[in-house]
Amino acid sequence: MAEQQLRHIPVMLGEAVEGLSVQAEGRYLDGTFGRGGHARAVLSRLNADGRLLLMDRDPQAIAAAQAEFAADARVSIRHANFSSLAEWDETAEGLDGVLLDLGVSSPQLDDAARGFSFMADAPLDMRMDTTQGESAADFLARATDREIADVLWNFGEERHSRRIARAIVEDRDAKPFTRTGQLASLIERIVGRREPGKHPATRSFQALRIHVNGELDSLQQGLNAALERLRPGGRLSVISFHSLEDRAVKMFIRDHSGRVQNSRRGPPVAAVAARLAAIGKAQFPSDAELAANPRSRSAVLRVAEKLAEQTPSIEGHA
Repeated sequence: MAEQQLRHIPVMLGEAVEGLSVQAEGRYLDGTFGRGGHARAVLSRLNADGRLLLMDRDPQAIAAAQAEFAADARVSIRHANFSSLAEWDETAEGLDGVLLDLGVSSPQLDDAARGFSFMADAPLDMRMDTTQGESAADFLARATDREIADVLWNFGEERHSRRIARAIVEDRDAKPFTRTGQLASLIERIVGRREPGKHPATRSFQALRIHVNGELDSLQQGLNAALERLRPGGRLSVISFHSLEDRAVKMFIRDHSGRVQNSRRGPPVAAVAARLAAIGKAQFPSDAELAANPRSRSAVLRVAEKLAEQTPSIEGHA
């Protein structure tokens, strides 16, 4: 029952929506609809002239969006990865805000059949968009041990990546890896339970999910697309859930801030015109939110505002 209560709790709802600085007649895009928690909060602040664009790559999320919002004339809905937001004609006239709530959603985690979790035995899928792409089982069936190890290390920082990868390749001929429980058991056998409170398959499952869904590439493409579509003064509000995502968002904002720090040891770095300004520092869930929704514990929110064209500046690095 506690899990059911977690299903529809949007993470850092107030902070993320406040970060958008929603104007009643503005035009906003929620690129990760999920089950609509953030979208509802944005929509509640719009008047009849406002516009809310909803995207999600998950067909189930889009079905939920259609069921709740299709009749609202202020809302448009698109089944697509937010990385393609600039390809949507609805964004062509510009946006006053873009909200991205990254990673896997609670409904995806709680639906064992999606294969995201090692807590229940289910098909080893992990695709956010179940209509296309290669599942985790497909990847493990055809990849070399080096390819598997690289994924586990690069996206999960799994120290035992090579051992796990070798074991997968050695075992798959006799019995292909098609179930979450099967993979989790192998990883537990290889790694053992060395970290109290953390299942030994945690890092590997995260890594496979990121790889199968191309999450980091999608994030970079989506950030670039958002920057192009945002109007001057428009806000970008991004919630990340692991260090790889947060670093990408942090570096994106920094790289478009127009400030370049040159090193004495390296060649000069060309300055670029400032296009974004960070709004405050990284934000984290409150103690009250952590108590109400433990899944928010790794969330990090970063907000930035698009600027009118700025003169670039260079700072020396002493």
